[in-house]
Parts: sequence; structure tokens; C-alpha cells
Amino acid sequence: MGPRIAIPMPHSTDLKYGERALPQYARAVELAGGEPVTIPLDKPPAEVMKLIEHCDGVVLPGSNADVDPAKYDAPRHPKTDAADAKRDTVDELLLQDAYNMRKPVLGICYGLQILNVYRSGTLVQHIESKINHEAGRTVPIAHEVEVTPGSRLAKIVKLSATHKIPANSSHHQSADVIGDGLKVVARCPDDGIIEAVEGTSADHLVLAAWIVDVTDGHTGAQATIEGPADSLAFLVDRLSVKLLGLAAGARAIASSRSKTLVALGARPMLARAP
Repeated sequence: MGPRIAIPMPHSTDLKYGERALPQYARAVELAGGEPVTIPLDKPPAEVMKLIEHCDGVVLPGSNADVDPAKYDAPRHPKTDAADAKRDTVDELLLQDAYNMRKPVLGICYGLQILNVYRSGTLVQHIESKINHEAGRTVPIAHEVEVTPGSRLAKIVKLSATHKIPANSSHHQSADVIGDGLKVVARCPDDGIIEAVEGTSADHLVLAAWIVDVTDGHTGAQATIEGPADSLAFLVDRLSVKLLGLAAGARAIASSRSKTLVALGARPMLARAP
């Protein structure tokens, strides 16, 4: 049996969105050798913690909600979507447990955003740019991402000589002030939007990246825009300290576990709820 990976329901009220999104995350975990464990959003914190305690790692999926800007002391932008308090509560429980117990975490889009805010960072509530960061499946390539040479992310994606990767994009928010223990390692070169951050501690692998659907086969990444499962599993497999392998090894020797946090900054290519 592979390591048990907790995945919270993507949204507490938009069940159709969850039904579309959750199976893709579960499949990604399975492809990477893990056992997905769905974490409901409608249970008391004590019940949630009982489920979390038996998990070895965490995937924080995307959502069509936005993090409440009150959490980072900012006024609400007119284009900021409604918050999902139940999802936030569960995510914070998962992150608290992951930090306390040094469990690996993989976050995607909203997972990046809640992670950055949890680490006392802030968000750009709506990207205003000549680059369409919400292009989604309307185009095969939305923009390039320039990755910092020598970063852990650079090693994962096997950078070309230009340090740039063509990528799809489907997010209207991004990290702004970076949270404690994080550093910027990738931006969109056309407008400076932060596309990836990673941890500053040697024993704390933190990757926050746009990668869900990478659309350029010669980068060494999955060349697909069909859904996040293959590319998520690819990313997990390519981590210098594998998310799932780390979780499995930690079962026997908890004190030797290195904390791994991975957050992907682009939503899975799913239609936003109307």
C-alpha cells in the first residue's frame, strides 16, 4: 500500500466543480504511487484531524473560490471571488499538521495561495496585465515562465539554455508579498507576475509553481493539456526529494523526515463556475 495522501474537497458548496476536479487529483496521486484520502469540508475539526493524522502527505487542490483578503489585511478587490470558509479551515488544519509533523504537501493554484497566506504572505487579488493569465484551454500556450537557474524547480523541469518554459495558465490571482521562508524562483518575463516560489531552508523543500499542464514537449515535461493528472504525477515523480517516497519513508522514522511543500500556481484546466 502506498502512502496515504490527504486531498480536501475542492469546494464546500460548488459540488459540480468538486466532482469534476477531485477525480483528477486522486488519479494523479494514484499514478505517483499513493493512496488518495478525500477530506470532507463539513466535519468538525476534531473529526478532520483524526483523518489527517493517518495520512502521510497532503495535496491542496485548486478551487473556484479566492482566499478571503481579510486574512492578509487587504480590502476586497471588486473581482475577488467569494471565499470558502470551510475549505480554508480544512486547509489550515492540513498545513498546521504538515508543519508540526513535517509532512510533505503539494498545492495547486488555490493551494499555493492559501499556503502563501498561511505563511504570512499576501496576494495580488486580480492580475491586470497584457498577458492573459486566465487563458486556460482557449490557447495551447499562454506565456513563458522564466525559472531561476540553480533552483530546485530548475532541476525538476530541466531548463533549456534560455531558462524559459512555455506554459499554459489559468489563474487570476498570484502571490504578492512572499510568505515567511519562501523565495521567488520563477516569473512571467512579460509582466513580472510571480509564477513559482520555493523554500529558503535546506531541509524544507518548498515549491510553488504554475505547472499543471505544461505544453512544450521538449522541456522534458508532460506535453498535455488534457488534464492535470499526468503532469501532476510527473512533477511528483521528478521532485529531488519525491513527495510520495518521502512520505512513505517517514512512516518508519518520523524524526528523519524532511519537510516538503509543493504548490502549483495554475488551476487545473477546468471551467470556472458560472
